[in-house]
Amino acid sequence: MQATLSFRRYFLIASALVLSIGMLPPTARAEAAKPKIAFIGAGRMGSGLAKLWATAGYEVMLSSRDLDGVKQLAAQIGPNARAGTPAEAAAWGDVVVVTVPYGALPQIGRDYRSELKGKIVLDTCNPSAQRDGPMTQEALDKGTGVMDPIYLPGTRLVRAFNTVNFALLSAPTPASGERHGVPLAADDKQALKVAVQLVRDAGFDPVIVGGLSSAKSFDMGHGIHGTMSASEVRTALGIK
Repeated sequence: MQATLSFRRYFLIASALVLSIGMLPPTARAEAAKPKIAFIGAGRMGSGLAKLWATAGYEVMLSSRDLDGVKQLAAQIGPNARAGTPAEAAAWGDVVVVTVPYGALPQIGRDYRSELKGKIVLDTCNPSAQRDGPMTQEALDKGTGVMDPIYLPGTRLVRAFNTVNFALLSAPTPASGERHGVPLAADDKQALKVAVQLVRDAGFDPVIVGGLSSAKSFDMGHGIHGTMSASEVRTALGIK
């Protein structure tokens, strides 16, 4: 009888805990448990990261206006993956990974401002003059970490994975055994903490560089690239 009562008590406590986590706002859920990770952009970078995190036990959503394409990707990744539109992904995710051409960021910020407000957003995008036009020069001069909050206002931004080529996602740990380093920049300490764990769970080694303004030091063209180990990234950026 006593054992039955103890089991019931345990069951009620566990059920209450699960319910309480489910009732938390997205910002709190992102910090309290494995967050749901949504992707705006389902190219090689987005789908590669989605596969790594789904394998690590995260729920992920890939998004595109072409639902047939992302449904196929989600099916290939497995049961932890699903598909949706960009609006659905922005609303669904506790963490949203934006992996699109850099020139699309202003439109994303306008279209999904309400859905993204207050959420942790990992921006992997790099400006390209050939593709993104005049905005590229301003982003490179001021730094993507300075321009991102203008394009994606109200979000808890982290610059992450912009130094990683999609090809590395299939083998994040080199033969030497020392993981590739991923530099991170953010002003929000809790968002940065979540990003650090996500980087580790993807099979990489996080390197905290500083606030968003420091992201300029690892923007494209500054010699930091994904095949560097974490110690090599730290040395190149002068981080002890």
